Amino acid sequence: MSNRKNIIVLGAGESGVGAAMLAQKEGFQVFVSDLGTIGDAYKAILEEKQIAYEEGQHSVERILETADIVIKSPGIPDHVALIQQLKEKGISVIDELEFASRYTNATIVGITGSNGKTTTTRLVHHILDVAGFDVGIAGNIGFSLAKQVAEKDCAYYVVEISSFQLDNMTTFSPAIAILLNITPDHLDRYEYQLEKYIASKFRIVQNKEAEQVFIYNSDDVNIQYGLEHYYNGNKTAICEISMRALEQESDIFRVPETDFELPTAALPLKGRHNCFNMQCAVLVAKKLGIENALIEKALVSFVNEPHRLESVITMNELEFINDSKATNVDAVFYALEAMTKPVVWIVGGVDKGNDYVSLFDLVTKKVRAIVCLGTDNSRIQKAFEDKHEIIVEVRSIEEAIKVATLYGEPGDAVLLSPACASFDLFKNYIDRGNKFKAVLMQQHKMMTEGIQVSLTINLTHNPVDGKLDD
Repeated sequence: MSNRKNIIVLGAGESGVGAAMLAQKEGFQVFVSDLGTIGDAYKAILEEKQIAYEEGQHSVERILETADIVIKSPGIPDHVALIQQLKEKGISVIDELEFASRYTNATIVGITGSNGKTTTTRLVHHILDVAGFDVGIAGNIGFSLAKQVAEKDCAYYVVEISSFQLDNMTTFSPAIAILLNITPDHLDRYEYQLEKYIASKFRIVQNKEAEQVFIYNSDDVNIQYGLEHYYNGNKTAICEISMRALEQESDIFRVPETDFELPTAALPLKGRHNCFNMQCAVLVAKKLGIENALIEKALVSFVNEPHRLESVITMNELEFINDSKATNVDAVFYALEAMTKPVVWIVGGVDKGNDYVSLFDLVTKKVRAIVCLGTDNSRIQKAFEDKHEIIVEVRSIEEAIKVATLYGEPGDAVLLSPACASFDLFKNYIDRGNKFKAVLMQQHKMMTEGIQVSLTINLTHNPVDGKLDD
């Protein structure tokens, strides 16, 4: 029997198959186990590489008896029976990012936070790419880090890291770590204890021996709690960026601790939160020695991912904005704050126990009408019934757009920023955003081709409270 160590990979998605490829390259015996059905593309890779796998089950006895190291998918919670059994036996359970980082000498920029991770990760990657760096992008975005290390290792990686990925990291230490914010999210994975979620986020700077640059939001109260309770980075260079300092509007965008500045009008992204994200990205670039001219070139050419304050179309003098990625209250706060015109707000979906109090002032000041899109909008209705007189219930994107058009006035914005998960009516936030855009494009096509469309909405008006109910 071979003396090579056995690695079991649980989950055969992007991270799992990437981990299996790297493990095989490094001489491990590899077995991949997926409780569900493995996608055809990933199955083809496993078969081409002749990596043993199973699907539709976990062979628990084989896994427990043969595993020296287990690399698990971030989607598998630690509390499931198999993971608990592995840990009870003293078998190391790690994440793909942890495993991959052990086999690369690349400079890693790690980015975590409850909101803004993808935007900031793509910003940093874009700046480094424009500056000519040999750079990859990994984590929750792009190809898995392990796959890239196995196939063509880069000199630099920009890695988006979720709390689920951080949970099973022990030695992972990015050279530059960014902690954007911490707001209550995914608490079901943390026994509904915010402190455990904060502790998870702080694992990005857990290695007190590592020489790191740590960039964080100095105004975030949960980050301050984490600094006091979970942080021990003795060799870390601290870089604080204040969100509060961005509250005053300015014509010039400046980045703390640097000489970088740019006219605000030239920036590619809207909102105070995105100014903060851009400050973080520029600070990383400066720490890596990139010149201001290249940073400016990269910033002004940046195009954000879809579904993040994405201006879709202006139609009938209404600007329609797709912010479907805003699946929690904090993200909606910054979206509404970024609006410079009156808003018809489309909100709703699967409420995750949201507390809407932080939105009350913004809704009072900026929102002309609230359109609730979802199968159960009772929590939203209750939260805003005393704060706004126009609240409309709808059950489809088509109906939401029709109602928003009805209440919007020339020069307004119609903002899809749901504050909720999408699984009641859609596959995910991407599906929700794509359907929003598709309906708008279809309507625009009908208008430009001169086709008359009749507008029928089955609504009755309640003159007592000013709401419309279907």
